Amino acid sequence: MSKPEIAPYGSWRSPISSNAIITNFVVPDQVKVEGDSIWWVESRPQEDGRTVVVQRSGDGQITDLTPPGYNARSRVYEDAGANYGVVGNTVFFSNFADQRIYRHTAGTPPEPVTSTGGMRYADGIIDSSRGRMICVREDHAMPGNPVHTLVSINLNGDTGGEVLVFGNDFYASPRLSPDGSHLAWLTWNNPYMPHEVTELWVAEVGENGRLGKAAHVAGGAAESIVQIEWSPQGVLHFVSDRTGWWNLYRWHDGQIAPLCQMAAEFGRFDGIFGMSFFGFESEQRIICAYCQNGIWHLAGLDCATKKLEIIESLCTDIADVRVGSGYAVFCGGSPTQPKSIIRLELSTNRLEIVRAAQEVTIEAGYFSTPQAVAFATENGRTAYGFFYPPCNKDYIGPPGEQPPLLVKSHGGPIGATTTVLDYMIQYWTSRGIGLLDVNYGGSTGYGRAYRERLNSQWGIVDVDDCVNGARYLVTRGDADGNRLAITGGSAGGYTTLCALTFRDTFKAGASYYGISDLETLAKDAPKLSRHLLDNLIGPFEAGAHLLRERSPIHYTDRISCPMIILQGLEDSIVPPNQAERMVAALRAKKLPVAYLPFAGEGHGFRRAENIKRALEAEIYFYSRVFGFNFADAVEPVLIENL
Repeated sequence: MSKPEIAPYGSWRSPISSNAIITNFVVPDQVKVEGDSIWWVESRPQEDGRTVVVQRSGDGQITDLTPPGYNARSRVYEDAGANYGVVGNTVFFSNFADQRIYRHTAGTPPEPVTSTGGMRYADGIIDSSRGRMICVREDHAMPGNPVHTLVSINLNGDTGGEVLVFGNDFYASPRLSPDGSHLAWLTWNNPYMPHEVTELWVAEVGENGRLGKAAHVAGGAAESIVQIEWSPQGVLHFVSDRTGWWNLYRWHDGQIAPLCQMAAEFGRFDGIFGMSFFGFESEQRIICAYCQNGIWHLAGLDCATKKLEIIESLCTDIADVRVGSGYAVFCGGSPTQPKSIIRLELSTNRLEIVRAAQEVTIEAGYFSTPQAVAFATENGRTAYGFFYPPCNKDYIGPPGEQPPLLVKSHGGPIGATTTVLDYMIQYWTSRGIGLLDVNYGGSTGYGRAYRERLNSQWGIVDVDDCVNGARYLVTRGDADGNRLAITGGSAGGYTTLCALTFRDTFKAGASYYGISDLETLAKDAPKLSRHLLDNLIGPFEAGAHLLRERSPIHYTDRISCPMIILQGLEDSIVPPNQAERMVAALRAKKLPVAYLPFAGEGHGFRRAENIKRALEAEIYFYSRVFGFNFADAVEPVLIENL
C-alpha cells in the first residue's frame, strides 16, 4: 500500500466524480406491497427527473410500469408524495403533465380515469368492492386558493369525483378498514402545519359508499399525528406526539391506549402523504421503525405485552415500512449503504436489497464515516448534527493546516438529516473538505420540544445552531475558521442567506432556491406553505414587521462575503425573482457573486445534467474564494466582482 500524499485540503483527486454521482442513480421511494409483489417509485435524474412506478413480482422479476412519456408525480400540495395506488397487477397513478389519474397494467397503454379541468389527485387507496379510489383532491377550477376534499373516483368511468369529506383546509391519509365499513383520515386547518396540529377522524361507510356521521378520535391542540393504520381485525392504530414524542397508540371501543411509550420517535415529517413507519405482521405483532438521537432502528412490537424487540438491520435511516405475508419491506440505508428498498424475511430476519439508489463500486477508503456531534448553542441548549471529516486514502493534509468546512442546512425546515451513504456528501470530503450536516432546532427525531424551538424563531435558532456547530468544530481543531462555508436548499437556503446576512462566521455560501423575502413568500406561496410562516415567524397581519426583519433581502448592506445562488426557473414555491433580487443587491455592493438559473427545474433539481452542473459550480466557486487548486476539470463559473 502506497503512502498517502501530502496535499492541500480541497485539492485532492477523488474517484467520486460528479459523473459517478448521477450515473445509474435513482431515488427509490413510496414502497407498497400487494400480494407477493413489491412496488415503489423512483425518480430518475437521467430521464430528466421522471418518476417511474416499478414492480418486483414474487419471482423476483423487476419491471418498469410507467412507460416513456408519463411521469407518476402528483402536484397536490406541490409534490407531497403518494402518487399511485395498486390493486392486483394494476396501478393507478397521477401523471405530472396533466394531473389526471391513469389506470395501467403492464403490456397495455395507460388509460385516463379522470378528465382534465384543474383537478389534482394524491394519496389514493383502492376500495375494490365498490370499484373506486378514495383520495385527496385539490381543486384549481376556480380562481383563488384551491379547495381540498376527500373524494371517491369511479374507476370504471370518470364521474369527476364524488366529494366524501369537505370543509377543512387540508386532508391526508384516507384509510379504509379491512371490511370496508369505516374510513379514517387526517385533517388540519390554517394557520397550522400537520407537524403541529392534526386531527384524526373516522366515519362509517354506508352501502352506497357515502359516509355517515364523522367522529373525532384524536389530535387537536398541540398534537400531531403522522400515520394511521387499521389492524387486520379492524382496530385503528396511529402515531401521535401527545406526550411530546411520536409514539404508537390504538383506538378500540372508544378508548385510546399507548402501545410503546418511550422517548423516541416512531415517525417523522417526511412530507405530507404516504408516510409509513409501522405495519402489521399479525393482529398481535407490529413491525415498526423508531428514531433515537437521530439514528433509526427496526423493531418488532408485541401488542399484548408491549415488548419491543430490535431487529438487526444495520440501517441508520428507515422509512416506508410495509408488511406483507411473511415479509416486510422498507426504505433504509447506512453510512456504508445508500438509500435502498430492503426486504426482510420475518421468519429468519434475513435481509435482501431489492433496489439501491446506486451500486457502490468505489473503495471504502474514499468514504468519510459520519460522527454524531452534540454541541452547545444559545440559551444553554444543545444542538445536534453529523460531522464528516475529510477522508481519502490517497491523501493527507499538510501538517498544521486545518481543512475548509462546509456546513449543510437541511430543507423543511421541519425535516432531518441522516447518515445514509450519500455520494453528494462524499464528493466534498474525499477532496479534503469537512462537512457538518446540522439537525438544528426545529428538526425531527428529537421530540416535539426540539421541533418547537423553531416556533417564532425561524431565521434565528437554525442560524445559531449552524454557527455554533461550525465554531465547535473550529475549537475542536477540525476546521479552519477562515474557510467556513454554508450551503442549503429551500428552507436550508433561507438559513444560509440569513447566516451570511446576519452573522459573520461564514466566509462564503451557496443558496439553492432559498427564500430571501418572507413577505413575498407569505403573499405568493401555495396554500399549504403560505401559512408555514405563521408559527415560525408570526401571522402576516400581526407580524409583517417580523417578516421584514427576518428577510435577508432587506439587509444586504450587512453581507460582506461571496455567495453563489442557484435557482430553478419553474419554481412555484420560491419564484426566481427572490434569487434575482438577491443577486442584484450583491452586484450593487460589488461583492463576489455567481448566479446559475436552470430552465425546466422547479423547487429542487431533478435533471442529471443540472445536478452535475450545480455541484461542480459550487465547489469551483469555493476553490476561487478560498484559494485551493480544485483538481477536476470543470466548466468555469462566472464570478462577478472577484
